[in-house]
Amino acid sequence: MAGNTLETQDNMSRANELSVNGIVIGAAEIRAEAASHAGDADPDLAARRALVVRELLTQRARATGLLAADAEIDDDIIDQLLAMECATPLPSEDECRRYYTANTAKFSSPDIVFARHILFALPPGAAMASIRARAEQSLRELRQHPDRFEALAASQSNCPSGQVGGNLGQLSRGESVPEFEAAVFGATHTGVLPDLVKTRYGFHIVQVERRIDGEPLPFESVHKSIERFLCEYVRHKSIQQYLTLLASEAELHGTALDVRAGPLLQ
Repeated sequence: MAGNTLETQDNMSRANELSVNGIVIGAAEIRAEAASHAGDADPDLAARRALVVRELLTQRARATGLLAADAEIDDDIIDQLLAMECATPLPSEDECRRYYTANTAKFSSPDIVFARHILFALPPGAAMASIRARAEQSLRELRQHPDRFEALAASQSNCPSGQVGGNLGQLSRGESVPEFEAAVFGATHTGVLPDLVKTRYGFHIVQVERRIDGEPLPFESVHKSIERFLCEYVRHKSIQQYLTLLASEAELHGTALDVRAGPLLQ
């Protein structure tokens, strides 16, 4: 019975052993690599895949003569190997133009609003209902008399902008908290917004003074950025295919290499 148990444990250990074409990658090396993948859902699996990729590239670099048999691979050798066997052509201008035409919404100047607000802050332990009631009363007044906005901001706002009539100046997307941004850019009209805007900071009365919609940028101004994006995209796909080919030709034990799972090669 004891002999059968030891044999079973030995078989399980061999099944879990990580190797690439007979080269064993030890448990200590896997543990050390896993520390670099602590943020992954499965650090051990991520470590095994990363080490398999490194060993595949090491063996290929030695086979091509780029790396001596007793040397360790480094980033320079990897770059040389990929340049030699996984070259990435630059996209043509026609390809860049086709991408530009198919994605015109990505290439425009930012939408801009000029806005003011009055903040009714919610300090810890404050009675939300009473603060909301004050904010709603002020909102009703401003919807009837929007010309009083600056005066009310100066007297009621808990934001430093109240000293300048609540003026927030020019805003574009990404410059305010998501709740505020959704309210400001989600509307199309100008003037005092009809409802209070609730954010993590409290209740806001918002007045949009002016909107400037983004305009399409000419191809010439974004050509180089499109070229860089397409080049990087093609390079990533080429590396995935290259690693898939190396893995398909190798004898792997201890993990399955799925290059679609993420950027295994940084």
